[in-house]
Amino acid sequence: MNKPIRRVSVFCLLLVLALMIRANWVQGLDASALNANVHNKRTIIEEYSYPRGDIIVGGQPITKNLLVNGNYYKYRRAYVNGPMYAPVTGFDSQAYGSNLLENVENPILSGTDSRLFIGNTLDMLTGKQKQGGDVVTTIDPKVQQAAWNGLQGKTGAAVALDPTTGAILGLVSVPSYDPTSIAGVTSDFAKNWTNLQNDPNQPMLNRALRQTYPPGSTFKLVTAAAALETGQITNIDASTDSPNPYMLPGTTTPLPNEAGDTGCTNASLNTALALSCNTVFGKLGAEIGPSRMLQEAQKFGFNNSNLTIPVGVSGSNFDSNMNQAQTALSSIGQYDTRATPLQMAMVSAAIANNGSLMQPYLVSEERAANNSVVSQWQPKQLSQATTPDVAQQVQNMMINVVQNGTGTTAQIPGVTVGGKTGTAQHGMNNSDNPYAWFVSWAKGSNGKEIAVAVVVENSDTQRGDISGMMLGGPIAKAMMQAYVQ
Repeated sequence: MNKPIRRVSVFCLLLVLALMIRANWVQGLDASALNANVHNKRTIIEEYSYPRGDIIVGGQPITKNLLVNGNYYKYRRAYVNGPMYAPVTGFDSQAYGSNLLENVENPILSGTDSRLFIGNTLDMLTGKQKQGGDVVTTIDPKVQQAAWNGLQGKTGAAVALDPTTGAILGLVSVPSYDPTSIAGVTSDFAKNWTNLQNDPNQPMLNRALRQTYPPGSTFKLVTAAAALETGQITNIDASTDSPNPYMLPGTTTPLPNEAGDTGCTNASLNTALALSCNTVFGKLGAEIGPSRMLQEAQKFGFNNSNLTIPVGVSGSNFDSNMNQAQTALSSIGQYDTRATPLQMAMVSAAIANNGSLMQPYLVSEERAANNSVVSQWQPKQLSQATTPDVAQQVQNMMINVVQNGTGTTAQIPGVTVGGKTGTAQHGMNNSDNPYAWFVSWAKGSNGKEIAVAVVVENSDTQRGDISGMMLGGPIAKAMMQAYVQ
């Protein structure tokens, strides 16, 4: 072979080697980055070329796959009772991505989870169409429907838990939206998306998990537990040294009760919870002190910014640096204290479960397309919020609230019910309508237990008639009744 031909041959060989190296580099090292590139449409086209797995409630799918056979996408997501379940499912959109369960459970739902590899491989070999797996939720459809019905015409949220396991039985946020309306890529879907983004009522805000509110008097449950744990109170029926009004420590500012002196002067802890006396609980909080009140709040789940269910949850707040006056206000659920409805349901659940706070969870099982179980949630304790003895004493006080105090609208014949109302200030100098809270638990004769938190931030109720008893109590009652009876 002469020299020029040999040189050309070597050059061609080098080109082939370079091409092979580049091809392997792209397919191996660059593959994941190229798949994740926002400009790469092949991944999303592939994702919608086969049916997505379902999200299951009460044994029935609340999601569907519509066969559209478009230019790019073969299937599109759709939802059953979309607005009612949107705070659970979130949305899956060809144009706008996904959120909530549709997002965090996407590997299972899309069938790309590594745990599905063997099944996917067998399907490919047998020529069977690829299909995503299913996600089984803990939601009870009757509880969900009761919360949804009760919140119509209002702005707010409701959460229900099984106190013994942490399973989320109901999760509703109102106003809501239909995820089906933004699932596609045509101009109609784009218009719906724009309208939702610009809606001042924020229908896409998950108020149950992602919005925090001042919990108002419902936080007095935490203060009551701290008072009993620290020995500030040794007898829930003994009189306390509680003037009315109570002067906030280090200030000339009086802390009044909502309805003046309605029996709150020197009231026992039991009576103070039934009447929701700010003076008694504010003074107790100041005497317990900021560090011990902080410790108690954190045992009940406050200041936990890492909680997932598996959807991420906004952290609830109890300040870590306060003076006595600020601690007094925080101990009645004001100042900077803020909580999600899920957080207050956790408080109620821990008390109902004899002080044991269970990890809240929304997904009970993940399944492959052939219904084989990929994973199953096992209940876990998040913390020991208070002692069993203290929890039982607070339970008795909450029963008194429902039987003789501010929570009578939650009574259910033949069912043991405990509750606590809350009316939290809102706006500069309380200029806006207050938030109406109701937290409760119920234990049926059939052994079923449920803990509930309801918050109504806006309704057509006149300001003077806004209260947790009138707005939140009936909703909580309907949710509890739907489960225990």
